[in-house]
Amino acid sequence: MDIAELTTEQVLKRDIPWETYMSTKLITGTCLQLLRRYDKRPESQRAALLDDDGPAYVRVFMNILRDISKEETIEYVLALLDEMLTANPKRARLFHDKSLANEDTYDPFLRLLWKGNWFIQEKSCKILSLIVSVRPKIQHGIVSNGKASHSKSKLTGIDDVLKDLVEWLCSQLKNPSHPNQSVPMAINCLATLLREPCVRASFVQTDGVKLLIPLISPASTQQSIQLLYETCLCIWLLSYYDAAVDYLATTRVMPRLVEVVKGSTKEKVVRVIVLTFRNLLTKGAFGAQMIDLGLPQIVQSLKAQAWSDEDLLDALNQLEAGLKDNMKRLSSFDKYKQEVLLGHLDWSPMHKDPNFWRENIANFEENDFQILRVLITILDTSNDPTALAVACYDLSQFIQHHPGGRIVVSDMKAKERVMKLMNHENAEVTKNALLCVQRLFLGAKYASFLQF
Repeated sequence: MDIAELTTEQVLKRDIPWETYMSTKLITGTCLQLLRRYDKRPESQRAALLDDDGPAYVRVFMNILRDISKEETIEYVLALLDEMLTANPKRARLFHDKSLANEDTYDPFLRLLWKGNWFIQEKSCKILSLIVSVRPKIQHGIVSNGKASHSKSKLTGIDDVLKDLVEWLCSQLKNPSHPNQSVPMAINCLATLLREPCVRASFVQTDGVKLLIPLISPASTQQSIQLLYETCLCIWLLSYYDAAVDYLATTRVMPRLVEVVKGSTKEKVVRVIVLTFRNLLTKGAFGAQMIDLGLPQIVQSLKAQAWSDEDLLDALNQLEAGLKDNMKRLSSFDKYKQEVLLGHLDWSPMHKDPNFWRENIANFEENDFQILRVLITILDTSNDPTALAVACYDLSQFIQHHPGGRIVVSDMKAKERVMKLMNHENAEVTKNALLCVQRLFLGAKYASFLQF
């Protein structure tokens, strides 16, 4: 049998030689007594034991995972824990009992994520995600990083746990350990974990956002609909985090979401996408993009359908009103912003129009100079010579027209990036990189003398 196809039921049929482990001092006599009471007992009996002395059993299981390396035994203990938590997810709180304050309840699962077979990885991830999600923020001197506030012990801090867990989940999206189960399991965990702001930050830093986009496509089977729903749920949660929104603006997330919502009849999928649209409507160039993709007409069509969810109907009304307002206010700067945020830079007329720069220069300060940051990102990531040339030119225009332009652009470390492009093989890129560097060195005072 393929080890990847192991089930909890199959694993729990094994007989583990607990007495042998005690005789070799891998477990204590107390551990053996607890295991004898618990192992192979009916569910009602195990439930009573956990109600009476749950933290003691957690300690036993954690000690085994830490001290015993035999794969069959690790699988067995993980199966016991999975069975215990599936029967009652609230039991995850036992791992945070004050009597376990000096136990590192995270580390064994983190280690097993990277070392075990698929059964071990999947159970470790599932259990760890649940334990993390129910942790107390502050309780009995334990702070939210998982360490006692007065303790010097080397417990694994919650920030490190979440960072490592997100890194492993992203690795599963890139290179799945299991051909069918890795991606749904990773997305399912992320849909819970991304409710936490620190996880959103870690996910963006790990470059995880781009791994979600290909999963947003029309679905027909029940399994694929659930994966689509949880992926869209992740996008919705990320829409509350500015750094993720900045990244989403450079992807094809909007056309993909529009394509799904046009054809989906699954209410929960439509609801989470509409809520995402509502969040993104006022951010960056998303509003203009929604209009270009025909979302106002799609919203009309969705409103005509018989939805039972009042939250969805409210969100559709709010989205419709927001889109109408956006259509009234769409200006030349909005069009420019859309072009930049999508990374589709071209020599459209506004780039070389002095009036455009004079009238809109203050708009570049929006969202902590978001447009400039994206232009600089394009310098780092784009392989399109036209996009690189236009980005250099636009930075030079900002320096010329904004009173603090040279300082703002220098503070964003743009100088080094632009100077690298002075040796680019494309003459247009070289010319505009040189213009930008000269303006960076000379500033706005002399910038008007530099024309090509």
